[in-house]
Amino acid sequence: MTTVDLHRLTGAYALHALSDEESVSFERHLAGCEPCAQETAELSATAARLGLAVAAPVPPALREHVLRRITTVRQETPGTTVRVSPVRAGLRAGLLSRWALAACLAAAAALGGTTVWQHQQAADARAEARQASRSADEIAAVLAAPDARTRAADLAAGATGTVVVSQSRDKAVFVVSGMARPPRGKVYELWFDDAGTMRSAGLMDADRGDQTVLMRGNVDGASGMGITVEPAGGSTHPTSTPIALMAFPG
Repeated sequence: MTTVDLHRLTGAYALHALSDEESVSFERHLAGCEPCAQETAELSATAARLGLAVAAPVPPALREHVLRRITTVRQETPGTTVRVSPVRAGLRAGLLSRWALAACLAAAAALGGTTVWQHQQAADARAEARQASRSADEIAAVLAAPDARTRAADLAAGATGTVVVSQSRDKAVFVVSGMARPPRGKVYELWFDDAGTMRSAGLMDADRGDQTVLMRGNVDGASGMGITVEPAGGSTHPTSTPIALMAFPG
């Protein structure tokens, strides 16, 4: 493995995606490469914040429901082989799928305050889950990109922010910790800085101080990003002085 190859493994190492042999080689490389050591530390911190941002407690009712249902399922005798007809196999697969969906919807209901047994709410939860899954996949792809670069900064009121940029994917991810709630009726909006012209990059969740946001749109040569306080729903251009400006890592 060449030195150039090792320089490209910072993201994969931070996400524990290397084989044992590759990890050993990369750790030897880290001992003598300060840029890779710093980048790996920043990516590891970003990945940890990402995990915290998407973590959610399991609702107590879900555990009780699963334990109650377990008592109705007969356990197979060890060492026996059960032949299942294609029809029964299909029914069993469908049942498992429904159980998996019910568990996902129960978690979504705990977060959103809706009931999973109402058809419309269930449909909405499924759509939101699909969107969240796509967003999480894109975030993970940016963090794991070989050319991912990070820059961290202290924000107002003790908050900290880290931006991760991948030029190959033309995307940016913003990770924030300890962000104060915006004023009532307001929201934080992210912006790409295109040589002094601000381009909207989406809204932050006003109810979460710790979050990971896939910035909307492509980086497209932007030199940095900004955060402003905007009316609920966001604005097409900044209406307030930025509360934070960060240059993208080179």
